[in-house]
Amino acid sequence: MNNREKLLALEASMNKQVIGQQELVRMLIVALLCDGHVLLEGLPGLAKTRAVRELARHIEGEFRRIQFTPDLLPSDITGSEIYQQNATREEDQFRFRPGPVFGNIILADEINRASARVQSALLEAMEERHVTVAGKTWPLPGVFMVLATQNPVDQEGTWPLPEAQLDRFLMKVIVDYPSKENEQRVMQLVRAEQQAKYQAAQHENPVPETDPLLISQQDIAECWREIATVYVAPTVEQYIVNLVEMTRHPDQVSEAFAGYISLGISPRGTLALDRCGRACAWLDGRDAVLPEDIQRIAPAVLRHRLLLSYQANADNCTPDQAIAMLLSAVVA
Repeated sequence: MNNREKLLALEASMNKQVIGQQELVRMLIVALLCDGHVLLEGLPGLAKTRAVRELARHIEGEFRRIQFTPDLLPSDITGSEIYQQNATREEDQFRFRPGPVFGNIILADEINRASARVQSALLEAMEERHVTVAGKTWPLPGVFMVLATQNPVDQEGTWPLPEAQLDRFLMKVIVDYPSKENEQRVMQLVRAEQQAKYQAAQHENPVPETDPLLISQQDIAECWREIATVYVAPTVEQYIVNLVEMTRHPDQVSEAFAGYISLGISPRGTLALDRCGRACAWLDGRDAVLPEDIQRIAPAVLRHRLLLSYQANADNCTPDQAIAMLLSAVVA
């Protein structure tokens, strides 16, 4: 089984456990292949945490979960220096104790429930892939992925993420309700899991591992190298640049679009479209990116980078609707 087949098998396995959220699963796989971070937004109970746990279960490495709360401190994330009372040398009196951010798959649960001071503790880790504590810099693992969740409607006791931190997320994925048929399948799946759990507890036996698929960090690194060689034609490059450029000059799209856009997208958006487009092409078994790859990935890559105006809020225009206007106006 080659690397692409392993990732497709991972996607199929996750879809069996996270029912009715195929787009969510695909975006998580794409982000893993792009070495990027993902912000998951959706109401409670829509399998955001379950999807992250399923991904981590198949990835070789450390899975860490950080529950963001109003009383969380930055050191609770990054770690801190601990005083060693019995140290014989002065330089050994303080020892660094790594925090939960020193893992491979990091679940930042309800990230907007912590203050901006705590949220900023992730900025350096997500961008530079290292943590600085007490003047010393500590590198993070090679495979390092932050998957943050947030509730879009609960605004009491929350701190919205600043634009600088939003831009560090490769994608923002909106998790919606499943269909009626899929919700019935979810009910059957959870019931079967409960039965297996209670039967195992009755016989004092652990629940057996049903899916042995495990992707090593070396496999992921090889995927990164293969995706880096996927060809992007100059015409596709120009299409990506045009999409981003039109957000900075929205009046060239339409008068309505110009009234909805307050601030355009930075070059990080351009780079993210390129990376995600190459990952989508690679997953589909192609060695070149098509405009359709960019169009498919554009909402997840751009929706958290577009800054909408008050007029857009007044007209109930969502970022996805603005992106649809952009895609329809810019010719591939």
